[in-house]
Amino acid sequence: MKNRVHAFDEDQLAAKDAVEIASLIANKEIESKEVVQATINRANKVNPQINAIVTDRFEKALTECNQITEGFFKGIPIFFKDMVSIEGLPAYYGTEARANAKPSKANDPCVKQILAQGFVNLGTSTMPEFGFTCSTEFPDKNDTYNPWNTQYSVGGSSGGAAALVAAGVVPIAHAADGGGSIRIPAACAGLIGLKPSRDRLLYSELLKSQVVKISTDGVVSRSVRDTAHFYAEAEKYYLDKKLPPIGLVDQPNQKKLRIGVISAGLKGQQIDAITRQELDKTIKLLENLGHELVPIKLPFDDSYMDDFINLWAMSGFVTSKFGKLAFGRDYQPEKLTKLTKGLAKHYKGNMFKTPFFVRRLKKTAHTYEAMMEEAKFDLLLSPTLSHRTPLIGHLGLHQEFDVLFPKVSEWACFTPFANATGAPSISLPMGYDQENNTPIGMLFWGTSGRDRLLLELALQIEEAYPWRKIND
Repeated sequence: MKNRVHAFDEDQLAAKDAVEIASLIANKEIESKEVVQATINRANKVNPQINAIVTDRFEKALTECNQITEGFFKGIPIFFKDMVSIEGLPAYYGTEARANAKPSKANDPCVKQILAQGFVNLGTSTMPEFGFTCSTEFPDKNDTYNPWNTQYSVGGSSGGAAALVAAGVVPIAHAADGGGSIRIPAACAGLIGLKPSRDRLLYSELLKSQVVKISTDGVVSRSVRDTAHFYAEAEKYYLDKKLPPIGLVDQPNQKKLRIGVISAGLKGQQIDAITRQELDKTIKLLENLGHELVPIKLPFDDSYMDDFINLWAMSGFVTSKFGKLAFGRDYQPEKLTKLTKGLAKHYKGNMFKTPFFVRRLKKTAHTYEAMMEEAKFDLLLSPTLSHRTPLIGHLGLHQEFDVLFPKVSEWACFTPFANATGAPSISLPMGYDQENNTPIGMLFWGTSGRDRLLLELALQIEEAYPWRKIND
């Protein structure tokens, strides 16, 4: 298909998920070095067309891979999003302001938790500047393109991770989510993207200092079982005792669930026709599986999005004004994009509201949990995004802040709620835009600690309604 890019026809390993490849390695049917070399070959084939890799460490990976002796995912290649500290690699955070960044001296805690599972690090994947927007585009260099149709956005901010997994380079990749940055690119690229419960995984050093803990690390994958095994293995390294363990989810949900359906955003914002059509299809599928679907409105006040935007803008302000303290003398704030500078300006005009919006955002967890309990909902369902995936340029960082930011907040109008509440949320590739040949994601919302139920439902849906493949 024109404008479609993938490497699934390169070798037999390309279409296998990480769990299957890990089994082949464990049973000595194949060596990790063969897996890594095949992955590098696929990356070299497709990356020039999708621009998803920032820095590679291919030669080191080939040397290291057969030395890894422990971990369920022993020998499986992975890429890390360009926002964590990895020993020997610079972290650019997607910004020219850190173009002179020096290699990190040590791995972040979240990186250690992932590598302890046996993964082989192949390098870092692209993201937009500091993850402040939901499309992986850049003002002065090549954007990251959607493998399903390279004329379209792959979402963000974990856009490079999603592109590499969707294109068949790796079966699973590290991602991170502060307002939808795992789930949005998963939706655009036809992947599974779980934002776990708050404190489920260890934080990177940068994320430890969040005023409100909205951001967390995670992964994107092509199969539910890859994501399920990832979290089961992550718990062996670190388990937060305040959360119920997920354990290994290897059986689909068998219970009848009561699911609230949200089809409009705050302030009456509507979804587009194709998204509405795919939401209706998802509702029918879930009803056919025996679940009860109940239409509801978003359980938050209209002011919620304003509060979240102010928190978002505060990050832009801190990055703009105090970046040298966080990143060192090589940091060049004058090179920040119009978006980051616009966020800083927005926050400066609303700085006096800080204690109020922080307090309100911290209360959203209680409000959400109380609503779910009162209505006896197991989960909620909404589209992941308000409208179909846009063309490259629609969310381009060359635009003035006042033009770009309303587009961002309109498109990503459902995902930020789970970040504020700290609850888990998963995007599944339920729909497809036949006109533009791009996937459409549906978003399932849980309550804090119920990551397992989301994965069980995802397995049930995957079994009944297999995901469309990029090479179909």
